[in-house]
Amino acid sequence: MLDGEDGMTLPLRIGVMQLTMEPVAEILDHARALDRFGFDTIWLAEAYPWWRKHQMEARSSTVLSALIAQRTQRLTIGWGIISPFTRHPIQVAMDARVTQELAPGRFILGFGASRIFMKEIGAEHVKPLHPTRDAVRIVRGVLGGEAFSYEGPAFTGVVPALSDEADAPRGQVPIYIAGTGPRMQRYAGEEGDGLLTPSITTPGFVRYARENMTQGALSAGRDAGALDLGCTVVASIDEDRDRGREGAREIAGMYLANKVQNIQASADVLLEQAGLSQDEIRPIADAMERGGRLAAAAAVSDTVLDKARPIAGTPSDCIEAIEEYHDAGATHIMLELWGADRDRQIELFATKVLPHFR
Repeated sequence: MLDGEDGMTLPLRIGVMQLTMEPVAEILDHARALDRFGFDTIWLAEAYPWWRKHQMEARSSTVLSALIAQRTQRLTIGWGIISPFTRHPIQVAMDARVTQELAPGRFILGFGASRIFMKEIGAEHVKPLHPTRDAVRIVRGVLGGEAFSYEGPAFTGVVPALSDEADAPRGQVPIYIAGTGPRMQRYAGEEGDGLLTPSITTPGFVRYARENMTQGALSAGRDAGALDLGCTVVASIDEDRDRGREGAREIAGMYLANKVQNIQASADVLLEQAGLSQDEIRPIADAMERGGRLAAAAAVSDTVLDKARPIAGTPSDCIEAIEEYHDAGATHIMLELWGADRDRQIELFATKVLPHFR
């Protein structure tokens, strides 16, 4: 448990960050398995067109969340994340209503600018705070049901009141903010229900993010201990340690290549906290360009993988790693699960790891 400013505590939750660049049938199968095995959450990481270069196609998180809601009973579904640059906030609120209606009480909306998408649409020099803040405020205004008018520096939203006769869900959904840099992390503390960290999060970065979110919360007179810190960590598991690290090696290779090719400046603090340099990971990006994600995985040395601090290896390795992340301040572990036979990996995490934290 993490002690809050007023003695409040948050239970540790463990879920999976599901990449939406996989076939829909596979994503739905994984969601049903997570639901059956007692995971807390599934987060849908919206994939963008950069992945096409590497034999993978982007799919919509907002559409997938509704499909998952219909096929699960207790699993909380999170958008982790969608970008305000992909949909106007009023459209986001309409999409949110669908999943809110199908999965009442088990839906989280995650917003983040997504530097990779900003680069693809020619907005890489736009500061992400204003669009994200406007989007959060407009979505909350629309979902609140009252007449709402808002004009911000990035987005404007005007909607009439929801009538008493309207057949629609009422009330808000939790909104989490994704942030790599200090300003977005402080904003999560100021107005969000939680903070989401990016892939290649390490325990050092968790402490950095927790401090920034806490500063933002205290500046706004809020209880920092009541805010969730969701941490995306590359992960894989097997009874054999070497095999259990291979999936994490592959997903780490993909994301380290992304840090070189798409979001260098934004990734600096991530890499600093991991003790990694651009020069150290550039060969991984070069390998991915030449031969795809398997070539990138082969270029990830044990030293680089260890610096990325995956939750990977045997079940005991994974338990130890999760404990380290929790001690650093994470209240929500989002396993970026990758590698061979993920159905078996989900079962291993459920039977060998989750009971330790229940």
